[in-house]
Amino acid sequence: MKTMKIVVVGGSAAGAKAAAKARRLDQSAQITIIQKDPDLSMASCGYPYYVGGTFDNRNALLATPTGVVRDPGFFQKTKDIKALVQTECVAVNREARQVECRDLQSGEKFFVEYDKLILCMGGKPKRIPVPGTELEGVTHLLSMADTDYLHRAASSKEVQHAVVIGGGLIGVEACEALVSRGIKVTLVEMESQILTMLDWQMAKLVENHMKSKGVDVRVGTRLETLTGEGGRLSSVTLGDGTVIPCELAVLATGVEPITEPAAGAGLAIGELGGIAVNEYMQTSDEHIYAAGDCVECVNMITGNKVLAPMGDLANLQGRVAGENVAMGNSVTFSGTTQTAICKVFDFGAGVTGLTEKQAKKASVAAYETVVNASPDKPGFMGAGLLISKMVVNSDNDKILGCQCVGSGDVSRQLATMAMAVRAGMTVTDLATADLPYAPPYSLAIDHSIATAHIMGNKLKGRFKSISAEEVWQRIQDGNPPFFLDGRGPDEYEVLRLGIGEKYIPLGMLRNKLDELPRDKGAEIVCFCKISLRGYETALILEANGWTNVKVMEGGIMAWPFAREA
Repeated sequence: MKTMKIVVVGGSAAGAKAAAKARRLDQSAQITIIQKDPDLSMASCGYPYYVGGTFDNRNALLATPTGVVRDPGFFQKTKDIKALVQTECVAVNREARQVECRDLQSGEKFFVEYDKLILCMGGKPKRIPVPGTELEGVTHLLSMADTDYLHRAASSKEVQHAVVIGGGLIGVEACEALVSRGIKVTLVEMESQILTMLDWQMAKLVENHMKSKGVDVRVGTRLETLTGEGGRLSSVTLGDGTVIPCELAVLATGVEPITEPAAGAGLAIGELGGIAVNEYMQTSDEHIYAAGDCVECVNMITGNKVLAPMGDLANLQGRVAGENVAMGNSVTFSGTTQTAICKVFDFGAGVTGLTEKQAKKASVAAYETVVNASPDKPGFMGAGLLISKMVVNSDNDKILGCQCVGSGDVSRQLATMAMAVRAGMTVTDLATADLPYAPPYSLAIDHSIATAHIMGNKLKGRFKSISAEEVWQRIQDGNPPFFLDGRGPDEYEVLRLGIGEKYIPLGMLRNKLDELPRDKGAEIVCFCKISLRGYETALILEANGWTNVKVMEGGIMAWPFAREA
């Protein structure tokens, strides 16, 4: 029987996983990895934490769970896989089934034959057309070389002020890493919010948290120029004319697929610029597969093609590609719900499925949203706050997506919601889900279930609500409703919104109804810290004849605007 020749271009997440999976299923195959960088199987999502000093052993980014570095010797000895590092794939000859390679150290060119080829070239930084990107002190955070550079710069004590351009996942993680090194950081984002994977209110809560940690966050402005002295960065100029002196600039403006040599070989490229693949991770050539950041995949909710450059998806896609080249097309990658999470100082922030703005863009015929703020566990167990926003198809009550931010266990909530979205669960399904409960881990009614309860009440017309953004707009328009704060006295003295609210503790409300608007049709907005008491307040008012009562979703804890000092 002929020995199969499997060649994998790219040795990071998708490529290393594809090669390893193929080897497990075919012990006789001749498997070769072609890797442009000097390192293999890099834990790229760990780069910011190495830069920030969470750990200082560089090899931890390249090692197995037992601490063995995944270098060419490791792949050869443990997996019988030949890994050619510092080797570039120059071209693919589909007719001859050959990969043309160049040794980047010697410049020598050579060819590697394949029966099956897997392209896992990853992504590259989106280039921004501004002067000065070549200056010393300007870098990205996408490769091990970038990471090494930033680690040296951040730990050298020579950088006093850094500017991070781009408020996405990498950008906000870079901010935390640099602040943890004692560096003053300014974050610049051209959109009106950071973390555009979230809706505005949720992103604003994260922005407020970053500001509380000392980050100067500037949204709605762009980088204009990078200026240097003697070839070294000295300042950045923003679109609004602001000049910020700095010694370091991190360009975190996103990634785009690397499609060479796929495009050069005539493989189909999708409309979004990634390599087109089917559910088997197979390209337009039956002998060539592709996986990771270089491909387009399917959004499982909308059915549209998306770019989803995430480390976990790269591993999953690589596993599918590796199995299919070894065993024939037998497994599929069904798509993504675009689940993402990041650590932002003491906050977690993440999303799964559709946001409200994505639901609008996808032309979902009818949807409803709700915001829930509540603890992740009992107060006596050291509770952390969670703020979630759920999006539901109101025609069939299916959960379309959820966002979650806060100091509580965001990851657990997103994991629950991600499975609910993927499974096509309804609000009722989640509202009665049997999730694990014990005080060290959750409330008796878990935050995700409570969010489903609130949404269920809203869909049934029992919970009449208004968002914080709608409240703020009413105030700005000079047409505010009557605001009623139902918290206790101690809470009110410590923190208040300062929007002209009337303060009546819930326990005293029934005896003070005469202090409310005499017009029973007047709009009244009730709230408290998380609006649980706000909901109870609204029910009391409705029982006493008021007909236009709303609850502000999430209460004070989900309020993204300025509060009274």
